[in-house]
Amino acid sequence: MEQNFDTAFQERETLFVEVILPLSLSKNYIYRVPFEMNEEVAPGKRVIVQFGKNKIYTALIRSITTEAPVVYAAKYIIDVIDAFPVVNANQFKFWNWMSTYYMCNEGEIMTAALPAGLKLASETIIVLKEDADLEHAVLKDKEQLIIEFLKKQEKLSIAEIAKILGQKTVISLVKSLLSKDLVYVAEEVVEKYKPLLKTFISLNPVYQNEDKLKELFEILERAPRQLDALLALIHLSKSTKEVLKSDILSNSNCGQASIKALIDKDIFVQRKKPVSRLSMDETDEIRNYELSAAQTTAITAVKDAFQEKEVVLLHGVTASGKTQIYIKLIEEAIAEEGQALFLLPEIALTTQIVERIKHYFGDAIGVYHSKFNDFERVEIWNKVLNGSFKIILGARSAVFLPFQNLRFIVVDEEHEASYKQHEPAPRYQARDCAVYLAHLHKAKVILGSATPSIESYYNALTQKYGLVTLTDRFSGVELPNHQVVSLAEETKRKKMVSYFSSVLIEDIQACLENQEQVILFQNRRGYATILICATCGFAPKCVNCDVSLTFHKSSGKLHCHYCGYHQNTLNICPACGSVHIEQKGFGTERVEEELALLFPEAKIARLDVDSTRTKNSLRKIISDFQDGTTNILIGTQMVAKGLDFDNVSLIGIINADTLLNYPDFRAFERSYQLLAQVSGRAGRRDKQGKVDIQAYDDNHRIIQQVVENRYEEMYEDEIAERKQFNYPPFSRLIFLNLKHKDPDVLNYASRMLANGLRAQLGKRVLGPEQPLVSRVRNYFLMQIIVKAERDTAIQKVKNLITETILQVNVDPAFKGVIIQIDVDPY
Repeated sequence: MEQNFDTAFQERETLFVEVILPLSLSKNYIYRVPFEMNEEVAPGKRVIVQFGKNKIYTALIRSITTEAPVVYAAKYIIDVIDAFPVVNANQFKFWNWMSTYYMCNEGEIMTAALPAGLKLASETIIVLKEDADLEHAVLKDKEQLIIEFLKKQEKLSIAEIAKILGQKTVISLVKSLLSKDLVYVAEEVVEKYKPLLKTFISLNPVYQNEDKLKELFEILERAPRQLDALLALIHLSKSTKEVLKSDILSNSNCGQASIKALIDKDIFVQRKKPVSRLSMDETDEIRNYELSAAQTTAITAVKDAFQEKEVVLLHGVTASGKTQIYIKLIEEAIAEEGQALFLLPEIALTTQIVERIKHYFGDAIGVYHSKFNDFERVEIWNKVLNGSFKIILGARSAVFLPFQNLRFIVVDEEHEASYKQHEPAPRYQARDCAVYLAHLHKAKVILGSATPSIESYYNALTQKYGLVTLTDRFSGVELPNHQVVSLAEETKRKKMVSYFSSVLIEDIQACLENQEQVILFQNRRGYATILICATCGFAPKCVNCDVSLTFHKSSGKLHCHYCGYHQNTLNICPACGSVHIEQKGFGTERVEEELALLFPEAKIARLDVDSTRTKNSLRKIISDFQDGTTNILIGTQMVAKGLDFDNVSLIGIINADTLLNYPDFRAFERSYQLLAQVSGRAGRRDKQGKVDIQAYDDNHRIIQQVVENRYEEMYEDEIAERKQFNYPPFSRLIFLNLKHKDPDVLNYASRMLANGLRAQLGKRVLGPEQPLVSRVRNYFLMQIIVKAERDTAIQKVKNLITETILQVNVDPAFKGVIIQIDVDPY
């Protein structure tokens, strides 16, 4: 009896849980656990809680304690959602490090890390899926009621669903509908990351019998086109297991209608199946791949470096075969029952690498990024949690996944700015986070790039990282031949045709005649950068931001590239009434139009943000170019990221000066990286490519270093300048970005903050000053920069910043001033 009494008493012990709410709170909140839920709570599980007067949230248990909060009465948790934790101990350590290093809250990290389906709140909007299979869905009465309301209304919030059902919380019901793939969370991008789908046709098994087949021939004698389609299918089936619908059409006289008729008669069975964009020849080449001598040496060197270092920088020229090195190292990691993470700067722009690696590793690999819908992201999260996926291929957000046994991380194109998140918080750099994540898991990291970031190369040269170099392209293909064309000289001699020099036009013509492809690079989208009145100089500006509007011919409107505002184009100057409106500057739209006039026979495509609003359009542009349907591809820096085409022999850079003349201490480094990466798209197989670089400053040192592939020289020049002016990697930068709708309040607050910091940090504080664009979305902007030397106790600096910001925030005069902290803002 005594033992049973003790056990019962223990079960009724009062427990409290510290939870992370998906909100920007400086402290985590404490809730009380009902006695009957004592056995259910555990760190990493989700619970339903009320925060505020009537807001319901899905929170995450951070820790369990028996100590009640001192300053407030703890509310009870409403329910425990999970049977098992969805976030593990290593993830909490990772989040804790991120919140400390990037000066943000764990709630902000939770919001960034968890798929929307794992952090439902009363404001969350639920929408019925268009393709929801309601006919076969097994639904409870209340679930059915929710579906009926969603059929009538376009969307419902969780709070509205609770009101309809007359109960306090409905999150478990919504979770059930999400798991049945009937609804989605409206905050998420719904559009799926779709593979290339092709239609396959097979004969109904009923007609596999000879007698039945003979009867079928007799039936179809009156339909000769349908009979022709049947004969084509039988003939093609002898040489291949699966017959494409397109092959039947091309090998017979039938049309789409004949095949549809056979499907309707249940003679043909049609199914759509995802296929690789690679040809079978390429696939076999990948599977039976033999490493070159240089690659074999590089793998050995990487393994040797891993004996002493956790991180190795693989500096290999474009097309040197870095991907195959990654694959071999990943193979070894998963052979030891480990997990591997392969980070790419932008999944959407690296379709080919995704396809290659997915084909190589099959079902063991999962792809994770923000373009997946919510259900898919939750499913991938769970498969990583239970170990079903051994390899994850993802964009920067993949560092948040719940790895159980992470052994190897690849950060491909480690120099890419896309690895840095700028908005919203946490403003993290995924490359650096990957290094810390590997440290937590005792895993190894390989950073790969043809043009490493200055910081990574500095870390390698100072022995913090290992360094392995690949100087030759795979299969002995030579680096492209560069030619720099002086725009000033061409203009002077009147050889320019629109934006194209005589050299570039001749080279494009030669490529088209040789059935080869061309990529043209212009790092501005739109048609005209600015419209200006030739009489009075008026230029239309955004009503919300201090920037000029860009003219887009495709929409016929003027667009703001900061806030999305747009208005009709100008024919008459609103200031002076003049009709002499001139277009200045040019973007990819204008280049596309001018090129079509010069080469009317060529098929031209454009790859930029405007032409790739949907995933399907992006995939089609890349597929058409890879298939040879398109001759010339014009694009912004999107064309420099991870594209690998066999038949591209010419790269044309329309105007290199726009990259070089940007007011930023990284301008030359970024220019070198972008020009070298774009150039690397040429001649990646058996023929040397050519690159034409058009520039007014044709003798600029960066252009010459790109032409002669002198990365080390560029590094030495940049590192000397950084050391002289105390820029990274010799210092750490923290940007404090302030914004408010009243410029006077903003100026006063920014001066107070800067003075408070300067009193303790002295000359390490720069500003406040206006950024290049001083107003965005009707908020005026100011910036303060804290530049701390490497040997400074950086955590003390961060603590001082936090305390000083708090003093400004509590001042009622500065109510409404938003202060954002950006650590390592590059």
